[in-house]
Amino acid sequence: MFNILTLNKIAACGLDQLADSKYNITDDAATNCDGIILRSFAMHDMELPTNLKAVARAGAGTNNIPIDKCSEKGIVVFNTPGANANAVKELVLAGLFLSSRDITGGIDWAKTLTGDDVAKQVEKGKSNFAGSEIQGKTLGVIGLGAIGVLVANTAIHLGMKVIGFDPYLSVDAAWRLSSHIKHAKSADEVYQEADYITIHVPLTDETKHTVNGDTIAKMKDGVKVLNFARGELVDNEAMKVALASGKVSKYVVDFPNGEVINEKNIIAIPHLGASTEESEDNCAVMAAQELSNYLETGNILNSVNFPNCDLPFSGKGRIAILHKNIPNMLTQFTNIFAENNQNIADLINKSKKDLAYTIINTDDIVTDDIVDKLKAVSGILRVRVIK
Repeated sequence: MFNILTLNKIAACGLDQLADSKYNITDDAATNCDGIILRSFAMHDMELPTNLKAVARAGAGTNNIPIDKCSEKGIVVFNTPGANANAVKELVLAGLFLSSRDITGGIDWAKTLTGDDVAKQVEKGKSNFAGSEIQGKTLGVIGLGAIGVLVANTAIHLGMKVIGFDPYLSVDAAWRLSSHIKHAKSADEVYQEADYITIHVPLTDETKHTVNGDTIAKMKDGVKVLNFARGELVDNEAMKVALASGKVSKYVVDFPNGEVINEKNIIAIPHLGASTEESEDNCAVMAAQELSNYLETGNILNSVNFPNCDLPFSGKGRIAILHKNIPNMLTQFTNIFAENNQNIADLINKSKKDLAYTIINTDDIVTDDIVDKLKAVSGILRVRVIK
């Protein structure tokens, strides 16, 4: 039986994926669990259980999970890319309209109106909240993953011109991207052409403050910037300077903090990107399926630290080895099996940066002697026998 710890409230439809005799679901943090499902719970100060094999984040961002620490212990970390993409896309579109028309300002003003002549006051004052239409304008999309592709394609249908940039564009994303979208060769090309810029990249040391004083200087005067990815992708101080000068006319951000709240021409949305019933359900189901698939078969899909790896069952035994991506590992593995007169029926090995993963199907049940010898190999992080 696998013990699964929930660190946040997880949608019932997700936990239903684990509703059989192989799983025990608990919210008791003292449990020496095999798997964890969570949303935004901060794990960085948490002592990782010794049995913990996998962590599944019901969402895309994994900044709340100590990934390096998990990797060192051979713990696979999953996220759910694309599960909340439609929800975020719809809010980005709302942000697009909010940045074009002073809807929020108009609503706030309308709430102040009193008396018997409200209709006359409306007609007299509405010109103060005039805006512009998005049709015919150019939207720049930086990052063409699951969300960026949906935003770009929808903007085309709304009559916008779209230019996109992503140096790591996947084959799958490329297939889904509308042929009407212009592919930029650099981010600078997007900055120079776009009337609106929306950013959809993960937060890393390299992408922090992607939007800064230097990049803003390359943008059109009066550009509107949308950030529904991560707050730290934008240098807030540089943005406020740009807003004060008029270089940026509006900044819409889904990650408000003390630096941006109540600032003129900043529309701060309280992190509502994935806050829909459908999104939470999709993320929970996907996280539970990733977790169960790994625990039961050893196959990996959508891990942020280890490579995707899928091998159909064949033979009588299966062993899964999480290890460092260094030379001569496979030779050592196969030699151990040969020394124990055990035949390998099938094998797959994948790597991701400094980490690698090997699944081996054998013609016989994997013995404890083989497991012990594999664990003794330098660079091994974890060895699992899949039964």
